[in-house]
Amino acid sequence: MNTLALAFDLGGTELRGALIGRGGEVVARVSEPTMTEAGSEAVIGRIIALADKLLDDHPQAKVIGIGACAPGPLDPKAGIVIGPPTLSGWHNVPMIDILSRQFGLPVRLENDANAAALGEWRLGAGRGTASMVFVTVSTGIGGGVIADGHIYHGRRGLAAEIGHMTITGEGDRCFCGNVGCFEAVASGTALGRRATRLTKPGDGSVLRRLSNNGNVSARHVVEAAGAGDTSARELVEAEARWLGIGFTNLLHLYSPDLIVMGGGLANGFELLAPGIRATVNERAMQVFRDVPIVPAELGDRAGLVGAASLILWDGEPGTALAMVPND
Repeated sequence: MNTLALAFDLGGTELRGALIGRGGEVVARVSEPTMTEAGSEAVIGRIIALADKLLDDHPQAKVIGIGACAPGPLDPKAGIVIGPPTLSGWHNVPMIDILSRQFGLPVRLENDANAAALGEWRLGAGRGTASMVFVTVSTGIGGGVIADGHIYHGRRGLAAEIGHMTITGEGDRCFCGNVGCFEAVASGTALGRRATRLTKPGDGSVLRRLSNNGNVSARHVVEAAGAGDTSARELVEAEARWLGIGFTNLLHLYSPDLIVMGGGLANGFELLAPGIRATVNERAMQVFRDVPIVPAELGDRAGLVGAASLILWDGEPGTALAMVPND
């Protein structure tokens, strides 16, 4: 069997694990809900259990290391998850040290959005570009930047925490404690919250029917808008404008060849794209307006592929990475 990597994507909603080959192929995959309130010890215990399952089910697999990605802020060189606001009880957790001692394998750690950016750059929508910004819009908003063929890390690997750009002075308080963050106004969570406030249980609205009279999610909004519901379409228009403002900032900051949008809300990209593009054309300097904005291609495996590539391809974080030939 060809060389494989164990890959883990610790998300705010789902914990995913996989065996990944050098061509990005998923040989096997497991997942379960993330125990966001359980603390780091319990969640890492589940990562170890899923890894054991993958290895036990594929005893012939030639696994050469573990690539993991998690929400930031984290320090990829030190291998420490510093304190993600979406995970309770995670404070300076030495994730690389724990997993390497458990399995006796090399372990690499990366911010989840950086890993997804790397996956899309290598094998997805960003193939062939030198500079790319990846934006994941789901429970929160994260970002990863490929600059001139390098992952852009900044000090302690903390660069491109784009979800916490301040883009307004109003709105709900963000997980990080501030008001006006990109994430607080434009994430899937924020969209669902606005839709829930706009409606009431039992009001007969399409949004409430889709949610079974519970809280309305971003997925419900996209579904209703696709079916032509007026309220949902207005919510999508407002969401697209917030995303367009954020994307305009990213164009001005990084001057990429391409912006790639991933995450759960990218499932509604066709509905959002006209409003995003109109806002960029309105607000961006002329020279930035022709930069393509496209949906991600790898879906929810982008982070897994990117995490695996940290093991399967040569190169230290922050350096240009060259593909290792197949065995």
